[in-house]
Amino acid sequence: MNRRSFCIFAGSSLFPLASLRALEADNRYRQNIGIQLYTLRNQLKADLKGTIKAVANAGYKQVESYGYPGKLDVIAAAKDAGLAVNSSHFEWNSVVNPTDDGVEPFEKILEKAKAAGLSHLVVPYLTERNRGSLDDYKQVAENCNKGAALAKEAGIQLAYHNHAFEFEPKNDEGRSGFDVFVDEFSEDMKFELDVFWVVAGGKDPISLISELNGRVSQLHLKDLKKGQAVPAYNNIPKDAFEELGDGSIAMEPIIKAAGDTGVSICHIEQDHSPNPIASIKQSINYLQKL
Repeated sequence: MNRRSFCIFAGSSLFPLASLRALEADNRYRQNIGIQLYTLRNQLKADLKGTIKAVANAGYKQVESYGYPGKLDVIAAAKDAGLAVNSSHFEWNSVVNPTDDGVEPFEKILEKAKAAGLSHLVVPYLTERNRGSLDDYKQVAENCNKGAALAKEAGIQLAYHNHAFEFEPKNDEGRSGFDVFVDEFSEDMKFELDVFWVVAGGKDPISLISELNGRVSQLHLKDLKKGQAVPAYNNIPKDAFEELGDGSIAMEPIIKAAGDTGVSICHIEQDHSPNPIASIKQSINYLQKL
């Protein structure tokens, strides 16, 4: 079966589980599956310890935090519950717009991250001022490369988390911001690929993971509603976010590709859900039953 036959929009009937076996009991992602805590942002505000306990009870082994160097209470609660905390999204302006007034120097954030035992930091977003043109993306890449060099010295891996807007063509040749990142990122700067947003951007995550062989440090696993029109670079509806297994993206071949290309960590995430606790339970159960 060739790579292109893993059609990302196909139903699960096209992926016989016996032939893939991507998540056997000894699969390292299955054994150490993470959750991006942004999924539970409202629940964490209402009941920090109870929410973290629910994460651990659901079977997650690690969490990825957000808003670092804030959320220190969340990180402490996760560790108290026996959950590993290896990665966090952080205040990205320290890397992307380091000369802005009031921005904490990235060196200081790295010191705090190292003290907290983090091994990965992730640039989670870009505002419009940093993504209006290809030149804007080139400047972001240059700044990320500087940050990645500093992070490497601290023993921390810096990566960039995509959304869909990076895949939008910015010139008549169809060149996108993501193309700039692929060309301009140094060998020290990695990607945290979010497969939902890759598909929303009109791309095939399996092909992209393979093409970026060795350059993807982490994955976000989330599912896209069947029938959602793509590409959709902006304004994805909230109901487009599905639990793993309920949407249009086949996770098994994605995780297989992750193992083949050196991805370190996979995190489940669901940006929007009427019941996030139930959603994270459903998604991990889906992975555990494969």
